[in-house]
Amino acid sequence: MREPTTVIGLLMAALFTYLIVVPIISILLDAVQTQFGDSRRTDTAVGEWTSYYLHRTFFSPVARDMFWEPLRNTLSVAFGAIIVSVIVGGILAWLISRTDMFARRWFATALIVPYMLPAWTFALAWTTLFKNRTVGGQQGWVEAMGFSPPDWLAYGQVPITVILALHYTPFIILLFGSALRRFDSQLEDSARMLGASRGRIAWSIVLPLMKPALISAIVLIFAKCLGEFGVAYVLGLPVKFDVLATSLYRNLGSRQTGVAGVLAASIMILGIMTLLIDAYLIREARRFVTVGSKGSMNRLSRLRGLRLPATGFAAFIFLISVGLPVLTLFLSTVMHVPARFTWDNFTLDYWLGTNLDTVALQQGILLTPELWSAAWNTLWIVGSASVVSGLLGLLVGYAVVRTPLRPLGSFLRQVTFFPYLVPGIAFAAAYLSLFAVQRGPIPALYGTMAILILALIADQMPYASRAGISAMMQLGKEPEEAAQVAGSGWFHRMTRIVVPIQKGSLVTGVLLPFISGIKGLSLFVVLAVPSTDVLTTYSLRLVDYNYTQAANAVVLIVAGLAYFGTLAAQKLTKTNLAEGLGG
Repeated sequence: MREPTTVIGLLMAALFTYLIVVPIISILLDAVQTQFGDSRRTDTAVGEWTSYYLHRTFFSPVARDMFWEPLRNTLSVAFGAIIVSVIVGGILAWLISRTDMFARRWFATALIVPYMLPAWTFALAWTTLFKNRTVGGQQGWVEAMGFSPPDWLAYGQVPITVILALHYTPFIILLFGSALRRFDSQLEDSARMLGASRGRIAWSIVLPLMKPALISAIVLIFAKCLGEFGVAYVLGLPVKFDVLATSLYRNLGSRQTGVAGVLAASIMILGIMTLLIDAYLIREARRFVTVGSKGSMNRLSRLRGLRLPATGFAAFIFLISVGLPVLTLFLSTVMHVPARFTWDNFTLDYWLGTNLDTVALQQGILLTPELWSAAWNTLWIVGSASVVSGLLGLLVGYAVVRTPLRPLGSFLRQVTFFPYLVPGIAFAAAYLSLFAVQRGPIPALYGTMAILILALIADQMPYASRAGISAMMQLGKEPEEAAQVAGSGWFHRMTRIVVPIQKGSLVTGVLLPFISGIKGLSLFVVLAVPSTDVLTTYSLRLVDYNYTQAANAVVLIVAGLAYFGTLAAQKLTKTNLAEGLGG
């Protein structure tokens, strides 16, 4: 036990096999085994092999509504979001990285703020503005002003596509912009001296060298859109516009576990395929390297008369992607009647009021016990999971780097990264499948905080483990070996040498899961019940009850926690999200 590296590695491998591999196998088995209550339909006993759920999902009369239409909607939304984000993000990346646009450095940070905030924040802002008579409840702002937005503008594919495009545009700005900053201006100069036009230079020189970064960003956006639940739930539900994530949620809610298993497997396969393509493209990027030297240059293009319009375009994108949504949400929480800007219409009742005339929410949100219960649950669940993730990530890094068994290290690398390949809604369905009933000595955990903490630990291990592995690769064996010669045991070496030296990486391994968990929805919406509500699920329940002002207030609290948490993480870890894509 003086050198228990391999033992720790084996324990970590066993733990993450159970927390990551077993739940996924469980949900896959649900897709091909008869579930409780379906024996008469399948003409087989519970637990026997069956192709009933595969046939029902892909080939039955309800397959179109259950799978094919949601798949078509998912793909159309994803491709639409990619097209919009590539056009908008590509222009912004070029303006920020290669031109003398006004306030260039400020926009480099400001335009990635949408990535720091939950995507469904913007969905609630959209429905606050454009909600029409299709659903009940309070009027939307546009309707209150005398105009009735059509359904295609208020709900469904168009708003979902626009919101996801704006939310993931920072991917293009970060990845494409980073590649543009490394591009040598002398290549353009050489082509211009040979008589090439600007279009020819862009098409034949710049674009081929930018292709790996651009395609990588596109693949990542596609993978993220596959598992996006909140935006599609808020804006698709009123017009029955289902995507794969919401179809999976509906089937889980109606106890169609077998069909849910097939849908979860489909989402997983699509997610794994897209991110494997991304990994392949990263390897292929080595073919697109320019050899630079001290003479290489990154010269800014002078916009001259276009400088002001370019700055205006960047300001407009910031306004519609951050300023307007956040302002709309805030104003909706301090107004009795939507879009009536008179002093007597402003109020703090929805924050601090008492004896309100609503049925179930008769006081301001800050005076509501359910809010503070959800806030405590959020801090306890996400905080506990993040601390454990950070410590486990450091142990994984220690085992991967130090173990003499290379297959063990390779397995730990792969298994802890695997949750990144699985969209959150499918991973939550896998946990529900495994822990909904007692299995051996493990009791049924559904409805408890334990299942949320375990699921979040497993879901956030890609960030924590990569932080731990990166940290341990930079720490040589010499400090430990010196302590070992002096008679120090392993635990003493870890607490007095390794952890103090790697405290910065440990903080990163804790903060990244914490920020991601605070704004997460897909994982919690499947596994949380009213007694274990977190802030995100509590806000979604308020949306379901049409308590618009209260829901928007909770979302603002979540957005504030996510944004300021990200800024705090950057300050503590001395990193800058604008200079590289973080977790």
